[in-house]
Formats: sequence, structure tokens, C-alpha cells
Amino acid sequence: MQKRQLGSGGLSVSAIGFGCMGLSHSYGIPTDKPDAIRLIRAAFDLGVTFFDTAEMYGRFINEEIVGEALEPVRDQVVIATKFGFKEGNTKLGLDSRPERIVEAVDGSLRRLRTERIGLLYQHRVDPKVPMEDVAGTVKALIQAGKVAHFGLSEAGVTSIRSAHAVQPVAALQSEYSLFWREPEKNILPLLEELGIGFVPFSPLGKGFLTGTITDKTVFVANDFRNTVPRFDVQNRLANQPLVEAIGSIAEKKGITRAQLALAWLLARKPWIVPIPGTTRLPRLQENLGAAKITLDDEDLKEIETAVSRIDLVGERYAPKMLDRVGR
Repeated sequence: MQKRQLGSGGLSVSAIGFGCMGLSHSYGIPTDKPDAIRLIRAAFDLGVTFFDTAEMYGRFINEEIVGEALEPVRDQVVIATKFGFKEGNTKLGLDSRPERIVEAVDGSLRRLRTERIGLLYQHRVDPKVPMEDVAGTVKALIQAGKVAHFGLSEAGVTSIRSAHAVQPVAALQSEYSLFWREPEKNILPLLEELGIGFVPFSPLGKGFLTGTITDKTVFVANDFRNTVPRFDVQNRLANQPLVEAIGSIAEKKGITRAQLALAWLLARKPWIVPIPGTTRLPRLQENLGAAKITLDDEDLKEIETAVSRIDLVGERYAPKMLDRVGR
């Protein structure tokens, strides 16, 4: 698979990464550990060198799985992980105090079975801790050899600028897809200005863009999409024209909806690296196939014309989570 550069500090990763969260967190029943390890190793065999996890995914479990799966090829991959919650527990609230960052990094290093974290994100901006202190702490960890590159997740313009002034930010991770294009307004221009890479999570709209989710779909009890307004039954029905439009274009090109959605992201900027997640090998193979698809100007114009006519409805997070994004 082709490589892409995130930031200006030499961080080179596969054009499509693998979001590991869903293997043990948020999307229903966790994948059995042996199966999860096999899938991660299959992703590597298929060319993926960029793997995304966090201490709060399954509360430490996801990092342990990623660490064990990639230990044999550790020097050939980049693992990204995150800090930002008290004791690694979202229920306890945000916590990016310098001492908590150091504690989180030491824990992640153990679980990931490594001496250095490839890319360390602040998971969410903590309004109680100055961004200069956060970036300064990560800078010290980079100087100590425990971290290679610094990233932010779901941060707003002011936070990105403040962090970047202290320690160059290699990448911003935030939601971005044909289902959620808000970053195009202010975030993408800022990243281009500062030379920061962009890592879209939920590049398939949390599964919606694949066409496998309809108004009849019932999510298991612990699937977090049950709390997402955009996945209310009526909103799913109202947003179905987007799936149909993508499907029509994909069919003409002989590719799947998922591949079209991912190829569209890759075509947006050369410094965008989406990280779709899955628990199934066929879906993994399908997603990674998007790296071989080139959309020309006419393709992109056709997509833009089709989707710009569609008004999407529903917030992407429940109200209690919206106060944690875009700070």
C-alpha cells in the first residue's frame, strides 16, 4: 500500500489505517481476543502500517490486544494511542493534567509492549488544563524518547494553534466523511496552513455509508449508536438518500459504497489518512481495496453534485458528548 506523510516531522504511514476501537469498545459485543489479534495481523499482511487505539477503549483491553498482535512487527508499524480521561475512564471525566499524561503514557507503553509510542493524541481537549501545559508535557515525553509524534483529537482551531506553537502537531484526528463534512469549514484550511495531517475516524459514517444500516436495523443494547441522534430511526430514514446517491455512483464504477466513501477521502488531500474499523476480514479487505481506487475530477464533481443536494439531519453526538468536541 502507498504511504502518506502526517505532519512535517517525518511520520509516514499507510494511506489507510486500521481503527481498532470497535474490536473491544462501543460497537456491541467485543471480538474474542484471538480473533481480534488475527484480524490486526491480517491488516498488517494486507499493507496496513498505522493502527489506532486508546487507553479508554475497553479500558486498557484494546491496547493490550494491539500490543500483543503487533509485537512481532513492532518496528514496521506506527501505533497511535490517546490520553485524556481520569484513570482512562470516560465516566470519570476529562483529565489532561501533566502528571496524568505521564501516568497514561507509562501505562500505554506497558500494554503496547513498546518503548515508544508512535503517535500520542490528547483524546479530548481539557478546558481545565492550558493547552500549553499539555503540549509542553508531550514535548518532554518526546525528548525523553517515550513518544515520537504529538496529535490532537476533536480539537478546535484555537487549541490546535496553541498546541502547535509549543510542540508541532503531526495529526488531528476527528470525524470526517460524506456523512459529516463540518471539518471542511475551518479545520481543513487550518491544517493545510500549519502542515498538520488529518486522520478521519468514522470515515464510513459509523457504518451508515456502507448501505448495511436501514431504518429497520436494530443495534445491540450496548452499541453506542443507540445514543447518537443521527441514528434515530426517523433520521436514518431521512438520510437514506445519501446512501442511495453513493450507491448509484459506486455501482457505475464497479466498486462498493464503502470503497467510494474511502476513495473520496483519499482524494480530498494527500495528507488525509482514514482509519476505518471492522471486526470482519471480508470488510477489512473491502476497505483496504479503496487505496487502489483513483477518483478523477469528473468523479469528484459527480459526487459533490449528488450529495450537495441532500440535507442531512441529526446531531452526530448526544448533547452530553457535544461539549467535549471542537474546543
